[in-house]
Amino acid sequence: MGRFRGGLRCIKYLLLGFNLLFWLAGSAVIAFGLWFRFGGAIKELSSEDKSPEYFYVGLYVLVGAGALMMAVGFFGCCGAMRESQCVLGSFFTCLLVIFAAEVTTGVFAFIGKGVAIRHVQTMYEEAYNDYLKDRGKGNGTLITFHSTFQCCGKESSEQVRPTCPKELLGHKNCIDEIETIISVKLQLIGIVGIGIAGLTIFGMIFSMVLCCAIRNSRDVI
Repeated sequence: MGRFRGGLRCIKYLLLGFNLLFWLAGSAVIAFGLWFRFGGAIKELSSEDKSPEYFYVGLYVLVGAGALMMAVGFFGCCGAMRESQCVLGSFFTCLLVIFAAEVTTGVFAFIGKGVAIRHVQTMYEEAYNDYLKDRGKGNGTLITFHSTFQCCGKESSEQVRPTCPKELLGHKNCIDEIETIISVKLQLIGIVGIGIAGLTIFGMIFSMVLCCAIRNSRDVI
């Protein structure tokens, strides 16, 4: 009986440690998602009227899952401390929802990468062509693209040089830079999503083991 209670206490502390880590991970996920959405290149690009809203779906899911992770982390601590099967069962269900959300984010980031890149490249080419037709019409849009991706023009930068960053040395093809930058960002989002999904698996295992141990201890008593 003493060994059984000792094992139960060990599992409880493991779950408490997991929930603390899970709460911190939720905070990091929220910060990560908001930084990608409202900071740097993405912030500048999102100010345009033609910004692809679906491009941000993965980030919105990521931020929402991060907020849920923080709430669930606190919820799981309460369940472990009170040794409540009901609370632990609800905790397991919440982790399952988070797992599905994070896997969705990761899959969306990897699978939707090509579509997002092509969409942004099309936006750039439209702005590029509009500028060549009317030097005043597409000026602001091209400046935003060139500043965001630190590039200038396509095959040549001579025709759009006035819209390029002054600090940019040499020529950088914007079509290539768009593909590189967006690909890297979406890969990071996908890796974070899949990584958090893997973390939730351990939480589900700990919660179910503790729940079963609590039930068995009560049966013994």
